[in-house]
Amino acid sequence: MMAALLGSAVLPIGGASADLQSDIATQVQQFLDVGTTSVPRADCGPGSMPETGLQGDVPAADRDSGRSTKGYRCNMSLVGGYTGHGGGITSATYDHCSYTGSFFPGNLLGPAQGVQVLDVSDPVHPVLTASLTEPAMLAGTWESLKVNAARKLLVGTGVPVGEGVGYLSVYDISDCTHPRLLNPGPGSSLLMPLPITTHEGGFSPDGRTYWASGIAPGFVSAVDLTDPANPHVIWQGLTGIEAHGFGISPDGNRMYLSALAGFTVLDISAVQRRDPNPQVTHIGRMFWTDGWATQHSIPVTYGGKPYLFTVDEAGAGGVKLVDISDEHNPRVVNKLKLEIDLPNHLDSQLASSMGGSVFSYDPHYCAADRPDNPTALACGWESSGIRVFDVRDPFHAREIAYYNPPARTGQNLQLWNSPHALGSLIGPPVLEGFSMARAVLDGKFDPSKALSPRSGMLAFGDVSSDWCFAPPEWHGSQLWTTCNDNGFMVLQLGNKVYSPPADQHSIVGS
Repeated sequence: MMAALLGSAVLPIGGASADLQSDIATQVQQFLDVGTTSVPRADCGPGSMPETGLQGDVPAADRDSGRSTKGYRCNMSLVGGYTGHGGGITSATYDHCSYTGSFFPGNLLGPAQGVQVLDVSDPVHPVLTASLTEPAMLAGTWESLKVNAARKLLVGTGVPVGEGVGYLSVYDISDCTHPRLLNPGPGSSLLMPLPITTHEGGFSPDGRTYWASGIAPGFVSAVDLTDPANPHVIWQGLTGIEAHGFGISPDGNRMYLSALAGFTVLDISAVQRRDPNPQVTHIGRMFWTDGWATQHSIPVTYGGKPYLFTVDEAGAGGVKLVDISDEHNPRVVNKLKLEIDLPNHLDSQLASSMGGSVFSYDPHYCAADRPDNPTALACGWESSGIRVFDVRDPFHAREIAYYNPPARTGQNLQLWNSPHALGSLIGPPVLEGFSMARAVLDGKFDPSKALSPRSGMLAFGDVSSDWCFAPPEWHGSQLWTTCNDNGFMVLQLGNKVYSPPADQHSIVGS
């Protein structure tokens, strides 16, 4: 509470409103609004193996019968993959390569430790070509492993348990199959940690700055990579109670920093310009109660007007389309939800997700197929798999394809690098507690529907679905991604549902 008061004390206060009462009422209504409509279901073509229940659900019956071990697919198929011992939390891709994130401490068990480098020249048979074993890579990269294509750089930070301190490795990926460490001293030497905290990280578009966010409290650091061999902090500050992922504007002047439930617009232009004593200021803020643990944002434009696709990784909030043309007053203008995320289906969600651990059916990372007038958005949707939406008209988005990989039920002990396997020590979907409690209060939660044969699974879950946390990155009509249990996958979209635009440029926001 004290941190919140101190944070609010330094925030700029806007001018007087012409109709303050009306403005407050509008903001409160937006704050309390809960999306009650799902996107239209995909029309599954030949070769599909559709979901058997609600959109996005892996029903309890399918989990217990073994049906979920066959997976579900609609207008999308598996080309090839590399499972290893699980896919960590997030991965990154560049050119014909993929980099699989590491999850501490399981990744230390080997036989290949740290971050795994895959050559995907033959998408049917990806090949392991290297393992990155610098301290940051061994400590677990969490959500920090990112690529900047413009400068051909790969960066990851060491995050052993929720938050990491000091270790950051920078690689030249000109030869993407064999990344070359550029900073053998600062950040990569055990005796030379950087003064940063990390949970998440990402680049400014030009690749000169890597931003590290340290989750709680909301500590953010800007690391100068002008000389990648000498990364050093040029700004850092406390931005609020919590700082998660973010998106950065194409010019590098704005950061859309995810907060506990919402985001803050920060002016980072002084850092982008490399002012001698840069100052970062708050411009606008937006908070909501429909979803929380806001993960990241993807800046896009439609007809030249700026928007964000913003993702909540908990609380059934789905993906929000946010109008940011007025930076001081962002507005949610649409929501993308699956049927299993709707308030009147959260009872069914509890019935099926028990024993699956703390997360259930929420998006985590998305990627648009281009920054200007994107035609499609692909999202890793935790237990719902990879979901693809037609967003040419973002106000009437619709689902066009999905691939929910086969569950690796009972294989927990083989999945050393999977946070899902480790997390399954806990059975209930505790991160959905707030949204389910509200559904109860609103009279939309039927306790009888929340019961299933899985209701007693309070610990030692059976990995009867998969968690898909990484961004599905666009490579023509293919998506390259990882899920926690199934590892790296190349997925092919059907020609009838997606045609890559000539200027396709996969973007995750940072």
